[in-house]
Amino acid sequence: MDTNPKIHIFTTMIRDKKIAIIGCGNLGQSILKGLLDDPNLPKDNVIVTKRNLHTLNEFASLGIRMSSDNALAIQESEVIIVALKPYNILNVLGGLKNIFDPKKHIVISLATGITMEEVHRTIGEDIPVFRAMPNIAADVNESLTCICSSSTNPDEMKIVRYLFDNVGDSIIIEEKLMEAATVLGACGIAYALRFIRAMIQGGIQIGFSAEVAGKIVNQTVKGAAELLIERKQHPEYEIDKVTTPKGCTIVGINEMEHNGFSSALIKGIVASFKEIE
Repeated sequence: MDTNPKIHIFTTMIRDKKIAIIGCGNLGQSILKGLLDDPNLPKDNVIVTKRNLHTLNEFASLGIRMSSDNALAIQESEVIIVALKPYNILNVLGGLKNIFDPKKHIVISLATGITMEEVHRTIGEDIPVFRAMPNIAADVNESLTCICSSSTNPDEMKIVRYLFDNVGDSIIIEEKLMEAATVLGACGIAYALRFIRAMIQGGIQIGFSAEVAGKIVNQTVKGAAELLIERKQHPEYEIDKVTTPKGCTIVGINEMEHNGFSSALIKGIVASFKEIE
C-alpha cells in the first residue's frame, strides 16, 4: 500500500478528475509544466485553451489536449484553473456562466485583484470558487502558492492544494491578504531576480566572467534560501555567523544599508502593493 499522503490524495480524488487551464499564457504554462512532471497525472486529463494555440505546440506531443473553445474545455472538465488577465476574466466568465455546474465544477481564479465575490456574482453563488496566487517558479516545481476559498468542503481544498503542491508548496491565507501575497510571492520573483542580476554585475566588476559569476551567485542565493528553510532561523541569526568583527562582510552590508538597500526593497514592495489595492 502506498503510504505517501500526496499520492493517496491523488489516487482517491484527483486521478479521474479532468483539469482545464483557461487562458494558458505564461503563468498557465508554468503550472502546466509543473503538473506534467507528476507521473500519476494522466496527460489526457488536461485540456488547455488559448486564442493562439500555436504557442502551445511544445505540449501537443505530450498528450495534452488543446482547444480555442473555452466552453468545450469547461464542459469536459471538473477542475477549472482560470489563468486569464484581471481586465478580462469577468467578461469571459460571464459569457460562460451557463456552462458551470455546482455539482461538477471547482473554479480556481489566478487573477490578481478579482475577489471571490466578483467571481460568484459572475458565474453563480453555488459554484465552489478558489483564488490561488502561484508564481512562475511553478515551471520548475518551486512555486509558493497562496490559496483562499469560499468552499467549506475539505475534499475540494485537498484537490486544489494537491494540484499546487505538485508545482511547489502551498499555504492557506485569508482573502484580504491575497494582494499582499501577490506582491511578496509573485512580484517577489522579479525582485529576487533583480537582486541576483545585481550580484552578478558586481561579480563581473571584481573579476569573474558573467558565466562564472552567475554560477556562484545562483548557488549562493539558493543556499541562503535553503539555510533558512531547513534551519527555520531568522535571517539575522545566519548573517551574524558571517559578519566577523572588522571583516569584509559587515563592511559590505553597512555600505549597502548606507545606500538604502533594505529601505529601497521595502519601499518597492509597498509601492507594488499600493498599485494593486
